[in-house]
Amino acid sequence: MALTAETESRLYRSLRVAAGAAAHLVALGFPAAVAVLARPGSSLFSWHPLLMALAFSFLMTEALLIFSPETSLLRSFSRKVRVRAHWVLQLLALLCALLGLGIITYNKHLNGKGHFVTWHGLTGLVAVLYAGGQCAGGVLLLYPKLMKNWTLAKLKLYHATSGLVGYLLGCASLMLGMCSLWFTTAVTGISWYLAMLCPLLTSLVIMNQVSNAYLYRKRSQH
Repeated sequence: MALTAETESRLYRSLRVAAGAAAHLVALGFPAAVAVLARPGSSLFSWHPLLMALAFSFLMTEALLIFSPETSLLRSFSRKVRVRAHWVLQLLALLCALLGLGIITYNKHLNGKGHFVTWHGLTGLVAVLYAGGQCAGGVLLLYPKLMKNWTLAKLKLYHATSGLVGYLLGCASLMLGMCSLWFTTAVTGISWYLAMLCPLLTSLVIMNQVSNAYLYRKRSQH
């Protein structure tokens, strides 16, 4: 029996709500698990995985989910409030990422190890630098008159699209980090696969959110 358009719409919305709720839980649960595993304070290195998990799994995910029409924790607030919260979370994410990058760089220096010689290290460096550029680009949305040849709608679209690229870079860095000797020694079997699913799930939810926002804007132009 074929589903009606209304039933399909309700089903799709229910799936988006469920996926968004799962993304919120994963965004918080993954850094919590990393904290238990790394035991921050036990060594200088122990702060690196926690700070990076906080930056790219928790803070950045929540900064993007703020604009979700179904699962935003601030959906009852005005867009102005959500934009400010987005800024705060993104800046905190960048701060954590910079601290995490600085700590691992200094730790490698102390141990006489090479810098950025693995895919994880290179991807992490690019992700942090990209996040800094993305935050700088967000200033243009606060002062759109600086870009006279660009409409505010276009600036928002490009900012959201480039932000998605930066978020995926961060998630890729997390996944490559889970392939490191430190992580694979501590986490094995089914637990490792479940950990790898965490950034995959949040990435899919964020990609769906951005694509839906893009389609909505395209429809509103016609």
